[in-house]
Formats: sequence, C-alpha cells, structure tokens
Amino acid sequence: MRIKFALAFIILMIAFVDVFARDVDEDTLKGNIVANPLPKKQWYETIQLRGYAQMRYNGLFETNPNLQCAQCDRSWGGDGEGFFFRRIRMIFSGQIHERIFMYIQPDLASGGSNFAQIRDAYFDLGLDAKQEFRLRIGQSKVPFGFENLQSSQNRLPLDRNDGLNSAVLNERDLGVFFYYAPSEIRKRFSYLVSSGLKGSGDYGVFGLGLYNGQTANLPERNKNFHIVSRASYPWELPSGQFIEASFQAYTGKFVINRNPQTDFDQTEFEEFRYGPTIVVYPQPFGIQAEFNWGRGPEYDPVTNDVVDAPLRGGYVLANYFIQKGKDIFIPFSRYHYYKGGKKFELDATRHRVNELEIGVEWQPNKNFELVAMYTISDRTFENSLNPNNRQQGSLLRLQAQVNF
Repeated sequence: MRIKFALAFIILMIAFVDVFARDVDEDTLKGNIVANPLPKKQWYETIQLRGYAQMRYNGLFETNPNLQCAQCDRSWGGDGEGFFFRRIRMIFSGQIHERIFMYIQPDLASGGSNFAQIRDAYFDLGLDAKQEFRLRIGQSKVPFGFENLQSSQNRLPLDRNDGLNSAVLNERDLGVFFYYAPSEIRKRFSYLVSSGLKGSGDYGVFGLGLYNGQTANLPERNKNFHIVSRASYPWELPSGQFIEASFQAYTGKFVINRNPQTDFDQTEFEEFRYGPTIVVYPQPFGIQAEFNWGRGPEYDPVTNDVVDAPLRGGYVLANYFIQKGKDIFIPFSRYHYYKGGKKFELDATRHRVNELEIGVEWQPNKNFELVAMYTISDRTFENSLNPNNRQQGSLLRLQAQVNF
C-alpha cells in the first residue's frame, strides 16, 4: 500500500512538471532585459512573526471533578485546577521565494506543561505562477473537518468537538499534501478569516494527501501511509452571504498504545472515516454542522480487549455576530456527540459523549478576546485501567486570549 501511494504521488507531481516548467517569465523567453530592476528582497526580509496566547480557568461552578477530557484541556477536572496556559503560539511565515511559502509554528505551552513543541513546520511549493496548484511538504494539519482546520485563535468553543477531532491527534501529521484552488477562491478563503467570520483558512477546493498516520510529533510505527482527500467550496450569494460545503474522507492503518499488563492479540487496526460539512457564516446569524462515520479500534469493557468497531459523531453550532461600536459580541451554542474509540489514547479508549455548550465571545479590539462558556456534559471514557467510568456534570469555563 505504501508503494502504491508513493507511486500515485509521483505521477501527480510529474503531471504538473510541464505546467511548472513552461511557466517562465515572457521577458526572459524574448531575451528582453528590464532596465534598472529593483533589488530583490533577501529571504530573511520576508519573514513575518505573529501569534496568540490563551489562558484559562475551569474551576467555576464545577459539579463533578471526575468529569474530564484530557484531549480537550488537561486543566479540566482533577485536583490541580488553577490558571492554565492552553496555548502560546509563535508563527513564523513568509514567501521566501516566488514559488515557496514557509510556515513554522511552535507552541510554548504544549500540554499545559509550558514546554515547547513544533505544531507546524511546512513549505508550500507553488506549481504555477498564481500558485493555484500547491504541494505542502512537512508537518501540517490533515485536511479532515472544518473545525479541525479552523485555528484555535478563531474558533468559538474552547475545544474542538470529539466526533471529528478524534480522527487525528492535534489535527496534524507529517506528509505531503496537494491543494488546488483558483485565485479568486483563495482570496475568498482568506477573507473569511480576516473579516472575523471564523473561516477555516485556505486548504483548497480540492486536497489530496499522504501522511504517516501516527499523528504529529510521534514516530511512525508501521509501513503504511494514510491517505486523505477533501473537497470544499465557499459560495458567495448575491446578498453577500457566504455558505461553504465540504466532504472529506481518509483511510489507513493505525498502531494503538496498549496497556503492557494486558494480552491483546492485535495492536494494528484498519481505520477509515468520511463525512460532510456545512457552514453558513454569521452574517449576522450563522450555523455550522459536521458529522462523520467510520470504523476503528475501540476498547471493549466486556471482553477487556480492543476490537474493530463502528464509530460516528459530530456537532451543530449556532452563533450570532453583534457589533456595537468597536466591540464585537458573538453568542454561541454547540451540541456535540461521539460514539467510538479514541485510537491515540490508551487501549483506544471507549468514548460516549453528549455535551451542550453555551457561551459568548467578547472582542473589545483585535488584540484581545474573552470567552465565557458553560458546559453541561455526559462522558463515558473507559479502558483497561478504568473499565467502568461514566461521568456527568457541568462547569463554567473562562478564557482570555491575546493576539499579536
């Protein structure tokens, strides 16, 4: 399978070599010399720095300290609650060559332990002058799900939904991804972020990728690539309303982390997922919904084993954009649901999630945001260390975010 995927990508790259090779400046072909050309910028003069930091407090009105979600927020639940840096991101990016864009993003508060870890480190290679065709090489987000691709800097709920975020830990992996989008649509993707409408960014109207499959910052544990594909298109209606629809799918083999005290017969599992997305951008009312189905590993508390099992989950989010002078208020509510295993947790932990969130984001200016979100949750998370674990409760969560 690995060889077939590699050959497919080689063929894809060769198919665009002709476009790439023929795209030469016309003045060069004609032998013309431009008089007094402006000096070109050095690569280090094109690098930009931006970022954001998030600090949280989750201990208000908490009814059950055993209600937790380690994937969502390690400061949620338990005895160690307090102020908590969820993210401190520094983003270095720039067009270092007319055909090469670089993007490197470390997180200085990874896992809430205040140590640094690479989140993104990739280069976009433009295959034509307009860079409508691109190859993204390195560690980046896997194009599966709108909310997974949406930056945490822009997302309204404090954490991503379990249903789709359980597909790829930290949403990222190391691989090669091909993206295509016409120039007009690339500008539209950019506008949906810069305008404050909470877009997901530019991942093309079509994407196809090969990636390791064990998720970012973890070693590959088998000889099989994962393959992913996504199609997405943002329409602009005559009224100015934006609507985006997407469909995505992936497949591959994953090696689980097992409890060494158990005797599971199988550690590598075939997995696949597929599902649609619809986004009506908040102008002023918005709605966002995603769902996915598939199969993958899941802990079975009856047999104390990990089995191949079906999975499904998703969410629906409603929001409303209100601007009063320079202040922006975005009230929102999200319900999300998940039934399946989380492959990257111990024994592919069995999850059953029903959760309702009601919150509001306040932006007094572009450099500061405050989110208050009340969570009502019913979560089951079971593995060989805790085979009977259902927790219910509610809490108020707060987050202050600084953008720079």
